[in-house]
Amino acid sequence: MKPTLLFKFVFFTLMGFATQLSAAPLGYKNSWMVMGDFSKTYQELSANYSTTANDAFGVSVSAMQTEDSVSRRQNAEVVYTRKVARWNLPNAQANIWFIGGLGSTTGNTFSGSKAMASPGLQVDYETTRFYSMASARVYAAQGATSNITTARLGASFYEVDYDQPQPWIVIEARRMTFVSNQYEFTPMLRVIHNRYFVEAGANLSGQLRFNFMYNY
Repeated sequence: MKPTLLFKFVFFTLMGFATQLSAAPLGYKNSWMVMGDFSKTYQELSANYSTTANDAFGVSVSAMQTEDSVSRRQNAEVVYTRKVARWNLPNAQANIWFIGGLGSTTGNTFSGSKAMASPGLQVDYETTRFYSMASARVYAAQGATSNITTARLGASFYEVDYDQPQPWIVIEARRMTFVSNQYEFTPMLRVIHNRYFVEAGANLSGQLRFNFMYNY
């Protein structure tokens, strides 16, 4: 199956299939959340503070580079996260999130620093055993715009109590246009608790990936 066809299959499966494996990009009211995403071509470290159950304000620094490490870009921004909608369903939950940033971008493909805006949306659906997520975000700067599109599907090995760690298998399809117009497919093992998750894996080219989140 061609990568583009495989991505479409995964994407529509996610939207129709996927609350223990939370995809929430913000925590409970008056809490801090720290998140990291690290691979060869993309690194991000961010933190936010939830002023309400629906709103969070934070900062993010990220860097991207092409597979051959020739072209590089760095972003620094303040980020606002908003829970647009939530549906509490029988044994499941669905959400829509807005994530938007304002900041600057630098890189070796242009001179100086450029103002940047980064609006995005995330949609997720999850139960205690299955999880799906799709997101899209544009990093818009004059003459240096790129976007990141992501889809995920996950399944747990078994159910656990709320205060126990739970292992999951997650498959991600991601396209970062600054890096490549092709989709990157990465299977990962994820362990999630009610306050944190860690996940590790490697894409189909063998490049390692590590992500984490901690809420306190």
